This record gives sequence, C-alpha cells and structure tokens, in this order.
Amino acid sequence: MSNTLRFRRTALAVATAAVLPFALAACSDSGSDSASSDKSSEAPAASQPATPDASMVMDKPFGPACSGVPADGAGSFDGMAKDPVATAASNNPALSTLVTAVKQAGLVDTLNNAKDITVFAPTNDAFAKIPKADLDKVLADKAMLTKILTYHVVGEKLTPKQLESGSFDTLEKTKLTTSGSGEAYKVNDASTVVCGNVKTANANVYIVDTVLMPK
Repeated sequence: MSNTLRFRRTALAVATAAVLPFALAACSDSGSDSASSDKSSEAPAASQPATPDASMVMDKPFGPACSGVPADGAGSFDGMAKDPVATAASNNPALSTLVTAVKQAGLVDTLNNAKDITVFAPTNDAFAKIPKADLDKVLADKAMLTKILTYHVVGEKLTPKQLESGSFDTLEKTKLTTSGSGEAYKVNDASTVVCGNVKTANANVYIVDTVLMPK
C-alpha cells in the first residue's frame, strides 16, 4: 500500500471520529425535543372554572323576606318543596293569617289538590294593613273571602321571567298583572313580591306585602 493511500485512510478515520459525537448529540437533542413536544401535546388543558348557569340562579327563592324563612324543618325551603301549597303555607309563621283565611273559606283541599299553580301569598303584615273591622267582615263572609283568595291563584306555574310583564287569569276568573325584573316585582302595581319563587310540591309561591283585591 502506498504512503499516499495510507495517509488518506488515516485522515478519513480521524475526520469520522471527530464528526460522529456531534452527529449523535444532534440526534439525541432532536429526540428529546420530539418527546418533549409529544408530552406537551398530550398534557391536559387547564380546566376552566365553572360558570353558574343563569337559569339555575333564577330558579332559587329571592327577596328580602326570604331571610326570615327557617333554615331547616318543614317550614324551610326544602321542607315546603315536599308539601302541597296549603300545607306548606301552614308551616310558615309569616303566613298564619292567610292559612286561617284559607281554612275559613274551605279551600285547603282545593289548593292542595290543584296541579301546577302559582299562589301570590300575602304575609300577616299584608293582612294587617286592612282595618280590623273590614278584615273581620271579610273572614265572616265565605263567598267574599273565597273570591279574594282565589284571586291570588293563577292556574299555571309562573317563573320570574314571566312576571316581568304579564297578565294572567286567576281562579277567581279575572286577571292580575305583574311587572318588574331581576329580584324586584310588583303585582297590580300595588303589591310587592318580598320572597319569590318559593317551590312547593304543586305550586310556585310569591309572597307579597299587600292583599290583592279583585275588581
């Protein structure tokens, strides 16, 4: 073998030995980048905080008088939801005058057996706005009392959204009107909803601060 040929082979071996580590390092870096990229692509996306559903928020009781409802027991929101409306009202101390009037008119079974109704329920304070002599007179007149009480009942379950601007037939056979938005509603422009969207087994109840009078 000539000296020239030996020199060329030796030079080629040296060059190969010098380049090989760099090539292996490059391959290793490329593989690492690829694996990192794969892991990155497989990483789960950050979970987003749940946004409350507006319909769920509006489906709860609302209003300043709701704070007076017991937290538990038969008179609580959960307790009332299990009973028909007249029974549920009897467990709420703020509606005791209404319950007395309903019993006096013989409407307990009528209200408890009705399906999918809305009751605008006057508080004790609402009845107290009526002069005692007039209230006693009404309580003693079953026909008049029945007329007034059935005027507080609508034959369908009304949502707060429906109260924003509505006119509804009552069981008394005449109409009442509602208006408002958010958590502020009025009935016949005179009676204010103080605790709304209270659920019972067969009714939606809106507790009001003034007794409604049919025309």
